[in-house]
Amino acid sequence: MCDTVVIVEQGRVLFAKNSDRDPNESQGLEWHPRRTFPAGTAVRCTWIEIPQVRETHATLLSRPFWMWGAEMGANEHGVVIGNEAVFTRQPYAKSGLTGMDLLRLALERASSAEAACALIIEMLETHGQGGGCAYKNPRFTYHNSFLAADPQHAFVLETAGKHYSLQRVTGVRSISNYLTLPDFAEKHTDTLKTAVACGRVRRQRTEFLAQRAHSAGDLFQLLRDHGPDLDGPRYHFLNGGMSAICMHAGGVAANAQTTASWVAELAPGKIQHWVTATAAPCLSLFKPVSVNLPVELDPPAQEYPSEAFWWRQERLNRLVMHSPQKLLPLFAAQRDALESVWLQNPPDAQAAFDEHARLIGEWASRIQTQPSHDTRPWWTRLYWNRKNKACGI
Repeated sequence: MCDTVVIVEQGRVLFAKNSDRDPNESQGLEWHPRRTFPAGTAVRCTWIEIPQVRETHATLLSRPFWMWGAEMGANEHGVVIGNEAVFTRQPYAKSGLTGMDLLRLALERASSAEAACALIIEMLETHGQGGGCAYKNPRFTYHNSFLAADPQHAFVLETAGKHYSLQRVTGVRSISNYLTLPDFAEKHTDTLKTAVACGRVRRQRTEFLAQRAHSAGDLFQLLRDHGPDLDGPRYHFLNGGMSAICMHAGGVAANAQTTASWVAELAPGKIQHWVTATAAPCLSLFKPVSVNLPVELDPPAQEYPSEAFWWRQERLNRLVMHSPQKLLPLFAAQRDALESVWLQNPPDAQAAFDEHARLIGEWASRIQTQPSHDTRPWWTRLYWNRKNKACGI
């Protein structure tokens, strides 16, 4: 479950996405340089192999550790893409390109948002979409919608099997876990699965907040949002915090967690990306990154214990979430002040990650000195006990 939003203005496009997946599914950043390949080369995607092109663009990807494709990313031409799971009445193929594969292929091969959508359509028609989309539940699959943007334009592309519908964006637009283009949605929507995913609730909230957003910092706050008048997540019995943009797992039937977040400022000649590279944006720190300037990070590991950056922050997150109203204020003001400074004068990406890594230790030390009890509902505590045991925390 995810949310992606774009704001198209005169001379500028703003983009933001939360990637919501299994809480133990670590998601790391990967920098890939421009590459050339011999004729006849193939590329192995998550489930199938397809012909490779002669040259691929430089990309920066946010990729769940187990798949070839990416949840969101950017390329050297200023193209950014986010994808969403959507549930349709079209048959689900046992194998094919996943939505994440399609996203990565588009970033590697297209130099504009419009070209990226055209490439995804071509790949759908040639290879189809399909295959398992969850590491722990390989039978869970879905179709996909995409929001692609560049410094001048943005497009929504919605799919159902090999069927698709495309819309050019003006102003504010968001996508979530349901089909939004009216005629296409009426024809293809799976009503029950779409209702469980709570996408309509979140999309209403993202577009409300985006109408009031004017900067990258505003989009940081949008991605941290738990709902009107809420300073922390509300856990419903069936699906935990799935109705919030900043998603926290903790229900008995359906669950997902925000496992990575991305904001992009796109203007001709000036592009700036901001990432958490961790779960839970409400607890994390947005850092500036660039497609062509890699940061030295350990790759995300399948499970804890790991010194990978994603898991270092995750240890802190799971402590704070016992009682976020009490524990988050121990470092939130310091976090917010640092982001304000960085928004005015972005530091070197490596320096920003190094500072965040240092702060994780400092903040964890503060939290561990504060007595607190777990304030979450019993069903949420039980869910997280199982998740922690499963990954080794």
